[in-house]
Parts: sequence; structure tokens; C-alpha cells
Amino acid sequence: MAAEEVQRGTPGLGVTGDGAAHLVQLVLGLIVVVAAILVLGFVLRRIHGLSGGLSSDFRVLGSVSLGSRERMVLVQVGDVQMVVGVAPGRVQTLHVLERPIDVNPTAVKGADPSFAQRLRTAMSGQGASS
Repeated sequence: MAAEEVQRGTPGLGVTGDGAAHLVQLVLGLIVVVAAILVLGFVLRRIHGLSGGLSSDFRVLGSVSLGSRERMVLVQVGDVQMVVGVAPGRVQTLHVLERPIDVNPTAVKGADPSFAQRLRTAMSGQGASS
């Protein structure tokens, strides 16, 4: 009996004809799942792009951290600017400004450029490295 078991081999070790078919099925299933994720991401990005028409009307002009999880944010909605308090699970209007604040950093002489502008300059290679 021992000689018979040695000739047949131990099940589950090595790749036999059935094992290779199972491996191919597993790899094809993985490829289908990855392709479905990529297609779904593309579709969601396109849908988000279509509904993004309001994004030009709503802008975050600046923010200040008030604590570990709380922020005060200056938001522009159309021609109206408002100060909004943001905390976990809560957003509250703190004040609606009668006169809009000019937040253009180039309008004030000697003002440091924003982080986003400095990053753009550094990424484009125009700025001097420090």
C-alpha cells in the first residue's frame, strides 16, 4: 500500500492539471476585480466632474486651526463671505461678513506667498532650492 501512495503522490502538493486550471481561474478572477475597480473609479470621476458646476461658486479662502479637531474657515459663496466653525460632526456659521475681505496675497506688499504658490514654484523648478 505504501508503494501505491508514493506513485500517486500526496494530494495538495505540486501543481497538477486540476491545480493549474484552478490557478488560472484565480488569476483571471483577480484581473476582472482589478479592472472593475478601475472602471468604477473612472465612472465616478466622470460623474463628479459633471456635478462640479457649483464648485466655482463655493470657495474656501482660508482656515485657522482652533484646536486638535476644530477649525475656523473663511468661505466665499458667490459674492458673500462667511466665517464657519468646523468640528467633528458639526458645521456652524459664525458670522456673515458685510464687506468681503480681500484675500489676494499679492495685494499686500511684503506678504509671503501661500504654501500652494511656493509648492507650485518649487515643482516647476523656477524657485531656488533651500
